[in-house]
Amino acid sequence: MRIMAVFAHPDDEIGCMGTLAQHAARGDEVMLVWTTLGELASQFGDASHEEVTRVRREHGAWVAGRIGAQHHFFDMGDSRMTGNRAEALQLARLYARFRPNAVITWSDDHPHPDHRMTAKIAFDAITLARIPKIVTGAGGASSPPAPHLGGGGGSIESGEDVSRLQAWRDPIRFYQYYAPASPYPEVLTDISDSIEVAAEVMAFYHAFYKWTWTADQFREGRAQLGRMAGVKYAERFNLRASHLRARPYLD
Repeated sequence: MRIMAVFAHPDDEIGCMGTLAQHAARGDEVMLVWTTLGELASQFGDASHEEVTRVRREHGAWVAGRIGAQHHFFDMGDSRMTGNRAEALQLARLYARFRPNAVITWSDDHPHPDHRMTAKIAFDAITLARIPKIVTGAGGASSPPAPHLGGGGGSIESGEDVSRLQAWRDPIRFYQYYAPASPYPEVLTDISDSIEVAAEVMAFYHAFYKWTWTADQFREGRAQLGRMAGVKYAERFNLRASHLRARPYLD
């Protein structure tokens, strides 16, 4: 299985780190993707743009490395995303390269516009990635180059000839952070075996940002979800589908 987590800023991924770590430990391919460099974070004060983006890239690389995931940064502009076709097309080309079976992203109704726009383009990219003339640029519209899968180098885009890409037409299960107003069914994942990794990632960001949200609160939140699901620790999502898959028996 290949699973891609698509978020706007480094640290957004905290809500699914246990799930991603579980998949990576099972041997699944995991990719962390950020649509912006998170360059407007107020914690950086007067630091230069170059310094901020360097640190943010290092943060993303550390988190991905901690669970054995690939990672990629786009530069769609912190707090300047619009959810347009050009943004979705960049992501669609990454889908065509990585070929995910599942995507995790933000909910549709989060107050931060980058979060909402990231969820929008992550969903729009599913359709764009299915159409060969869109993915390869054969439809005639100018478009950005295909992205690297590694994501750790100096340049954000590879410049690869997109005409060599192949559309990705397999079904993609689309998971979003849980939102009470979502019309879609809930899915809870058992992260009891990966809670320590998730807590380590939370602590990594906590030490940098000096959040008031504590490690104990983080664990208790996951424990509350676990009690809902009959496990020790859990994470919660909505699956963008009308119904959950049929199961052979009730449990």
